[in-house]
Amino acid sequence: MSTYAYLGPKGTFTEAALKKITSSNDSLIPYANVTAALDAVRVGKAHFALVPIENSVEGVVARTLDELATGTPLSIVGEVTLPVSFALMSKRDTVDIRRIATHPHAEAQCRAYIAKNYPDAELISTASTAAAAEAIGRGEFDAAIAAPVAAAHYGLTVIADNIGDIVGAITRFVLVSKPATPPKATGFDRTSLAVFIGIDHAGALLDILTEFAKRDVNLTFIQSRPTGLELGHYHFIIDAEGHVNDAPVKETVEALRAICEDIRFLGSYPREKAGK
Repeated sequence: MSTYAYLGPKGTFTEAALKKITSSNDSLIPYANVTAALDAVRVGKAHFALVPIENSVEGVVARTLDELATGTPLSIVGEVTLPVSFALMSKRDTVDIRRIATHPHAEAQCRAYIAKNYPDAELISTASTAAAAEAIGRGEFDAAIAAPVAAAHYGLTVIADNIGDIVGAITRFVLVSKPATPPKATGFDRTSLAVFIGIDHAGALLDILTEFAKRDVNLTFIQSRPTGLELGHYHFIIDAEGHVNDAPVKETVEALRAICEDIRFLGSYPREKAGK
C-alpha cells in the first residue's frame, strides 16, 4: 500500500486522474494546493504526489513548474493525462448567479460560456475547482465551475454541463516522489530538466536547443520561468523524448552541463500512451 498526496479537496480532476493509477488499498490524501501536496512527499507524509503540470488549452501550471525547478528537489516518476469537462453547479437549480467560484484554469477554459450567460457575474478564484464546489456547499458563493463529479461530492445541482469552450481539453499530471533512481527505460519515455543559464545573452536559448537538435532528441515541452533573482533572468523547463540512459539524451545532458550554469534533472519516466 502506498500513500498519495494530491491537489484537493475531493472531487478534483487530480483525484480522478490519480484513481487511474491507484488501487483500493492505497491511501489518497487531498491537500489544499500544489505546494502542500509536494511538501507532503518532502517531509515523508506521502510516498507520492500527483499534481497538474499543463493543460492543452490554458497551458502550464506555473506553481508546479516553479516547485519542481527551484523547491527542495523531487523526482518525476510518472505521468497521467485526463480529458476534462466542466459543469456549472449550485445548491439549487434556479438561482440569481452573481458570484461564480472556480480555479483560474477552469475559468479560462469557460470564458465564452461565462461571457454569454453571466457577463455581469463576479469571478472568484479558488485553489481548485473542487474547492469552489465545496465553498458553494457552505453557501459562500452562488455557483461554481467544477468537474461534474464534484456536484455529487458536495450535494450540488448541475445547472449546465459541458460548458468548456473547447471540447476534448486534456490536462497532464505528474507523479512525484523523493529523489530516486529513474524507472527503467521502456522505449516510450520522457525526460524532464530545469536548465539555468548564466548571464543572459543573445543566442542563449539557441545554444541549448542546438544540443538537442544535433543529437535528434525531440522536445515535447519548453517553458521559460523567471528565477526571481532579477527582471529578465530566466530558466527553462524542458521535456524531451527518451530516457536519460538512452545515449542521445545522456550525451545531450552532459553537453548542457558544460554550457549552462546549472541543470536540475527532474526525472525520466514512462510517457502515457494515447487513449490509455
